[in-house]
Amino acid sequence: MARITDRTILIVGASSGIGAEVARQLAPGKNRLVITARRAPELARVAEQVRAAGSHCLPLTADALDPRAAADVVAAAASEFGAVDIALLNAGDGPDMAMDEVSVADVSHIMALNYGVVVNHLVPLTEQMLRQQNGGLIAHTNSLAGLMGLPRQGPYSAAKAAARTLLDAARVELEPRGIRFTTIHPGFVATERISEDGLPKPFEISEERAARHVTRALEREPAHAYFPWPTAALVRTLRTLPTPLSSLILRKLAYR
Repeated sequence: MARITDRTILIVGASSGIGAEVARQLAPGKNRLVITARRAPELARVAEQVRAAGSHCLPLTADALDPRAAADVVAAAASEFGAVDIALLNAGDGPDMAMDEVSVADVSHIMALNYGVVVNHLVPLTEQMLRQQNGGLIAHTNSLAGLMGLPRQGPYSAAKAAARTLLDAARVELEPRGIRFTTIHPGFVATERISEDGLPKPFEISEERAARHVTRALEREPAHAYFPWPTAALVRTLRTLPTPLSSLILRKLAYR
């Protein structure tokens, strides 16, 4: 069972994938979970599983792309349970996108899905946590792709890099006032969404294993968490190589 107990936890993007699995893993801790996503039936099923495992659960159907809806979710969580102790911003998407085929609208949409949704929740969460006596933790499911521009993932890499940089700045400014930040960088995770996207997925891990890493990060609150270690080591190595060599390796990995 997770060591997080008796806490109010908001999970954005909780109807499936890593978000839903994190909710299930935190449920035995007698927590108060606020889960939100666009798909009401799927969200309701996760809520039932959370309650059956021993935690309170408030499911809120909302579009994370809508700033007003995001602010309303934060307000509803605080109104229902009095505070938001932990927020996991888990919404996002990263389809296969070749740079010679994307449109301006494609890139803007990926930026909204992976950066805009962070901003939409970060601002109201910051306002809420500054009012709380003990502040709170804001965690973001980023990606190892946010550490460098990956071929066929350029717009996604850019959006994740922007979110990482924003939270790095927020950490410096707001940690002295009680708000902590954790950026979580998974490698390839075997979610239903990416099962047939055609991208190579070295060292892919299951949703359940990824969620265990995320839950551990929520417990320990590092500034950055990277997993699985083989993919993280590969990315770190590529970042240290001369650009012509790293580009050659990435090209071979992406188009093999």
